[in-house]
Amino acid sequence: MTLIKPFRALRPVPARARDVLAPPYDVLTSAEARQRARGKPWSFLHVSKAEIDLAEGTDPYSEAVYAKAAENLERMIAERVLQRDSRPHFYAYRTSWQGRRQTGLACVAALAGYENGRIRRHELTTPTKETDRVRQIEALNAQTGPVMMAYPHAPEIDTLLKRATERDPDVAVTAADDVTHELWVIADAAPIEELTYAFEALPAVYIADGHHRSAAAARVSEARGGAGASGDASHRYFLSVIFPHHSMTILDYNRVVRDLNGRTPEDLLGEIGERFAVASSAVPVRPTGPREFGMYLAGNWHQLKLKPELVPESDAVGRLPVSLLSHNLIEPLLGIADQRTDKRIDFVGGGRGLPELARRVDSGEMAVAFSLYPTQIEDVMAVADAGGIMPPKSTWFEPKLADGMVSYVLD
Repeated sequence: MTLIKPFRALRPVPARARDVLAPPYDVLTSAEARQRARGKPWSFLHVSKAEIDLAEGTDPYSEAVYAKAAENLERMIAERVLQRDSRPHFYAYRTSWQGRRQTGLACVAALAGYENGRIRRHELTTPTKETDRVRQIEALNAQTGPVMMAYPHAPEIDTLLKRATERDPDVAVTAADDVTHELWVIADAAPIEELTYAFEALPAVYIADGHHRSAAAARVSEARGGAGASGDASHRYFLSVIFPHHSMTILDYNRVVRDLNGRTPEDLLGEIGERFAVASSAVPVRPTGPREFGMYLAGNWHQLKLKPELVPESDAVGRLPVSLLSHNLIEPLLGIADQRTDKRIDFVGGGRGLPELARRVDSGEMAVAFSLYPTQIEDVMAVADAGGIMPPKSTWFEPKLADGMVSYVLD
């Protein structure tokens, strides 16, 4: 069993791709998805967020939602909006956004690699979200959301992908968020073989975005026979797009907190000064390094610089910006020990911009906001190599892959 293999993608016919492609299921609320899909009967949101076709207020984890998703997928196939390729292929998948471009390989990855550590993880999953993906896969008998992964330095793979994209794409769609998604079918035997063995030579690849989807695929595989099934059984693989690590973009993942844990703004600033150099700022603070932070408090921005001696440089997890802020401010001063469960803290993806932090504090919803330096992909890989777990909401990869571009049917 090789680390990756080609597959027969279920995908939009080219003329329908613009109607089908949709944001990933987990970046929109049900209300946002309902609005986004209005007047778009072939939007993949009818599969990935099928509660939009049921009564408002429907529990998104109800059995009716999964049944509706399966019904909608079957309708898209019956109407020939989606068709399945007759033979297994690889697919070059490119996203372009704000001058950034990344080209990866759409394939299926072996769950054996996921289990033995060649496909490396860095994040815990939550049972509710993982079970949701299990039920979705079982209802559809397909994996419809690719796991975004990164491969380390591999010039040979870069060259093979460049070669595959030297012609016009088979699919090209610019979405409402100005991200362009392009797909090239790699059908010839020679490049398929070259790519297969080039990935086989890698020591590891790294899950970037999609821990719940990969964990759900592993659970479905186990329920269908797991390692005891044929090595080529479709359930022993999961849908992936693997990008070169050097082209991937991680945005800041910022924090907002509802109260000051019994302190006044003046008290908090005084205590922060014991661990940070504090300077007021006339403009929003976008940190330029891992030990620098912005703080919006009581209508004013402040720049915080953690004292160098408090940075554990040899600790792959401890030196992350999210860890430094947590260990030196959010936990000891604001009293938030578990950011996965504490309702006093919320998270704001960097795509929403620094003004969103100020807005949420000025509205009275939150008491303080923090801007962070983005986690670097090399840090993600270092944590995964060390077998570590990153703190919650450490990474926000952008741009996201589109749901509906390629799906993987479990035969």
